[in-house]
Formats: sequence, structure tokens, C-alpha cells
Amino acid sequence: MKYLEKLAQFICRNMTLWVVVFSVVAFFYPEPFKPIGKNISYLLGVIMLGMGLTMSLEDFRLVLTRPKDVFYGVFFRYLIMPLVGFGVAHMLGLPPALAAGMVLLGAAPSGTGSNVMTYIAKGDTALSITVSSINTILAPVLTTYIFAFLAGAMIPIDVNALLMDIVKIVLVPVAAGVALHMLVPTLVEKLTKVVPAVSVSCIIAIIAAVVALNAAKLATVALVLCVAVAIHNIAGLLLGYYSGRVVGMSKKKSRAITFEIGMENSGLAVALALAHLDPMAALPAAVMTVWEYITGSVLASYWGNRPLDEETASASEEGVNSFQEG
Repeated sequence: MKYLEKLAQFICRNMTLWVVVFSVVAFFYPEPFKPIGKNISYLLGVIMLGMGLTMSLEDFRLVLTRPKDVFYGVFFRYLIMPLVGFGVAHMLGLPPALAAGMVLLGAAPSGTGSNVMTYIAKGDTALSITVSSINTILAPVLTTYIFAFLAGAMIPIDVNALLMDIVKIVLVPVAAGVALHMLVPTLVEKLTKVVPAVSVSCIIAIIAAVVALNAAKLATVALVLCVAVAIHNIAGLLLGYYSGRVVGMSKKKSRAITFEIGMENSGLAVALALAHLDPMAALPAAVMTVWEYITGSVLASYWGNRPLDEETASASEEGVNSFQEG
């Protein structure tokens, strides 16, 4: 088991490297990776199961004790990023498939990486975990209808099929993971030491498949796509932080909201794009998977080396303890 744990740590520490390597290989030699495309929803289900294994009912405690903070995190998540995605798509004049992909990416819930980045940044990790959990649970309804509203004129959308896919891909595996966490906590505690590596491996496979399926078109849109994703992500991080400050949140809480808004469940956006849209619509989310971890890590490390205000320092251990217990 110790060998597996060390291997898991090695895989997770070098995630960005593996993503880049496999993406390059898939671009030049796409055929071996194309068959993965039809299994992406299952791979994402594994990722969501892993997320559920790390969750417990305790993660929802803040809904009752700090409802205002949780509301702001969820509200800003589903307000800011869909509009940013829509605005970037129109500002850069993206083709319909890419434009729809940008909106879908913005309408996706926050990703689990936001919890890790908040922890490193000495933000309010308990708030981050709760907001991520609520965002994920609300995704079937909010992601579906926000995307349909903003992108309905760009590309045909089957709303009911999209909603049911999110339920199957997200809610069912997450619920199963939470149930297992409650029923067999000792076993789950052992599994969670290697689960992140399984999730990273699934993400790498998903991205490689997307690159392979779009290899012929990727060269023609690479520059504008990278610009669009960079603007989308940086705008999300900036607006996330300052939206928290505007409504009176401390710097500690605002750091958490920053990552909840700026880091997205890009794997879900990829799976939904391939299942319901043109394969090219999955490209923004695939690129974002790499980009958001780079910017998130840089920002989290910067904040992690800067002292918090006195108003938040006294509460810092609560978030850390919640993260470690989760």
C-alpha cells in the first residue's frame, strides 16, 4: 500500500507534465486515443465518485452556520463565470462550437482543485469545501439551464438530455461516494490516499481523447483558444476575489471564493460537450484543465507566503482542520 501511495503522490505532483506530454502525443498520433472519447462519461463518473469519497455530511454544516457566505459562493459561481464565458466568446468572435464550449465551461460547477488551492493559499478551506459541494449538487439544474439560456442561439441543445446526463455523471457517483464514506469509513480512508491519482489519470485520459478527436482542427484555433481560456480564467480569479471583498468578506474568505469561481470542473464540461455538442466545443475545457492549475498554483503559493489580516488569522485553523478531516 505504501508503494501505491508513493506512486499516487508522484502522479499527482506531476499532473501538469503528464497532461502536456499525453496531449502532445495525442496531437501527433491521435488514433490510439480516439476510442477513449466514447468512454469519457464513465471516466468522469470515476472522478466524481472519488470526489464523493472525500465528502461527508459534515461538509454541509456551514450551510446552517454561515448561510450568507455559502450563498455568495454559489451565487457568484453561477453568475460570474457563465457571463464571462459568453462575453469572451463574443469579444473574440469565436466559431459557434468554441463559443458554446466557453459558455458551457463557465456554467460548470467549481472543481475539486479549488479546495486544494484554498488550503495552500491559507484561505477559508471549510467554506471552499462546502461551496464546492453545493455547486456540484446544484449543477444538474443550474448548469443545464444557464447554458441553455446563454448558448441556445449558438448551437442546438437538448435540455432534458443534458440535465439527465449531469445527474448520471455527477450526482449519482457523488452520492455513492458519500454513502460509502458513511458506511465504511475505515476502508474509504485508506482508498482516499490513492484516489487522487486515479482521478488525475482519468483527467489525463480525457484530455488526450479531446486533443486526438480535434487534432486536425486544433492547429487552426490554438492561438485564439488559448487567449480565450486565459482571459476567462484570469477574469474569474480577479472577479472572484473582489466580489467577495465587495460584499464584506474577509481576505481569508475571499481567497476561498476566488478559487471557487476561477477554477472549474472542466472534466464535466468536456464530457457534456462531447456527448451533446461538436467535439470542438470540448477544447476550451480541455485547455482550461491545464491552465487553471498553473494559475491556481501560482496564486495559491503567492498568497500562502503572505500573512493574513488579524481579523482572519484567529480562524485559520478551522479551515485547515476541516480540510484535513475531509
